[in-house]
Amino acid sequence: MENKQEPAWDLSDLYLSTDDPQITLDLEAYRAQALDFADRYKGKLADLSADEFLDVLRAIEQRKIIGSRLGGFAYLNMVTQMKNASAVGFYQQIEEALTDYAKPTVFFSVEFNSLPQEKIEEWLKDERIYAYRYWIKRVRKFKDYELTEPEEQILLEKSLTSGDAWVRLYEETSARLVYTVDDKKYNDAELSKLLLDKDATIRLKAGKEMNRVLKENGHLFTFIYNMVIKDKAIEDEKRGFKSPIAARNMSEDVSDESVEVLAETVKKHYRDIAHRFYKLKAKWLGVDKINYWDRNAPLPFGRDIDYTWNEAVEIVLNAYKEFSPKLYNIAKDFFENNWIDVPPRDGKRSGAFCSGPLASKHPYLMLNFAGKQNDVLTLAHELGHGCHHQLRIDNGELNEHSRMTSEEVASVFGEMIVFQSMLRNLQDDKARLCLIASKVGDMINTAIRQIAFHFFELRAHNERRNGELTEERLSQIWVEEMRDSLGDNVVVDEDSAHIWSMVGHFFFLPFYVYAYSYADCFVNSLYQVKQSGKVVDFADKYLDMLSKTALEDYAEILAPFGLNPNSEEFWEYGLSLISSYIDELEELDEKLF
Repeated sequence: MENKQEPAWDLSDLYLSTDDPQITLDLEAYRAQALDFADRYKGKLADLSADEFLDVLRAIEQRKIIGSRLGGFAYLNMVTQMKNASAVGFYQQIEEALTDYAKPTVFFSVEFNSLPQEKIEEWLKDERIYAYRYWIKRVRKFKDYELTEPEEQILLEKSLTSGDAWVRLYEETSARLVYTVDDKKYNDAELSKLLLDKDATIRLKAGKEMNRVLKENGHLFTFIYNMVIKDKAIEDEKRGFKSPIAARNMSEDVSDESVEVLAETVKKHYRDIAHRFYKLKAKWLGVDKINYWDRNAPLPFGRDIDYTWNEAVEIVLNAYKEFSPKLYNIAKDFFENNWIDVPPRDGKRSGAFCSGPLASKHPYLMLNFAGKQNDVLTLAHELGHGCHHQLRIDNGELNEHSRMTSEEVASVFGEMIVFQSMLRNLQDDKARLCLIASKVGDMINTAIRQIAFHFFELRAHNERRNGELTEERLSQIWVEEMRDSLGDNVVVDEDSAHIWSMVGHFFFLPFYVYAYSYADCFVNSLYQVKQSGKVVDFADKYLDMLSKTALEDYAEILAPFGLNPNSEEFWEYGLSLISSYIDELEELDEKLF
């Protein structure tokens, strides 16, 4: 299969351009449908027949499709050109219009959740309504945390000038930051690549420059973060959530207790996983302690391999095909169509993501591909997201729901099968050590470091209750949590104290970070089951599980694999895979050095 060299995505599946006349038509349809919906159903839900309530559900679904297409297109159009005032302005225009036009429909969830359960059960006897049962269950779950209709309307209107506005300011500011190394200008995505350079001097300059620029902008980022936390706290208090993390946990369908067990279990293993690994890495790098930005540095005795885009695609697709031909057939569609935006460029958002504006249509992948080994695994990661979306495409626009804790499962598993495929093709012990070390570093970033982020968030949100946090205090909390998680062989000091402001999830998705660790342990446990050979037709069962992650609870979807996510042993089992890789690294280290 031929692939275009570093393709850019084609958003014409959504709209032809920001000037597409269909945008105006859809905005008007969205506005008119909202007004019609309120006129037909406000104050009347309790008296509706099953047929009439089915019309309600279909109307909500249709409006959601229009709104998701508009909002999704505006966002995807913006993230590759965040220095383009027109693109940013168009995004804001669409967001404001959608928010304004949705106001008449705010009554629905409040009125729906005031209905007796008997009425809901009566409707659910109709098989056509029963098909929407997952969405109904999710809406009803928040009934005790809803406010009155006027209050909900105020929160909706104010979101544009409160939380959402601060997030926009954060993202636009981050995208405009310029870093200078040896008189050359870099954006953050480009600078991050320098941190993977074999030359320690270049990494040193890049690491210090990153922290310098963030410190230079520290006052603004500190103010934004204080406002994000306070805005969330106000809404949490009004809704009756007892802790800053409670709303996120409820959205994820996980209990506060289970997240606490995960976090504390991971923290218990800081020493025998992260601390042990970085002691080895310091030895390999020839130093007593590694700098904070050297955690992901390539090993000096490793081969510096650059991959073309086509080579990366071939590696990933071959590994997917080896695991499951069905998964391969889903994955290759992303390369046969323009669903991926690959090259880094000025003004493009850093990092990588998968975005599916419409549950019933294909998603889009965004990368910043630079040809390194990590970029191959990032492609595997985001492609996992994309395939996960495609496996759920028949669930329906309303039933489909992204739970971050399960959303990261397919992506992390995608990385795992590509890593294992690459490892099987290596015979040289030094090459094996380098690849395993790179993977363990990534797993620590996912399972361990994200939990350190989680504890940073908890402390920041809890302390914010007593007043604004200073830049110095946020940096102090950051340093303390990083030192605790990384150990004595990693230098965490003033030269990395401001890196917290680069963690975008702190700003636009508070308490998202633990989902990465949740998913990593989840995947590690699944992979160990696969390796044991105890589950017949593992690949088919795995793909079936992915199709249900938005619908069933974790105990149900993991039952075919004999795993219980409510036990501490589940998390221990996942973490033990990382430990086993470090065991292998220690054996290779003793053999080679």
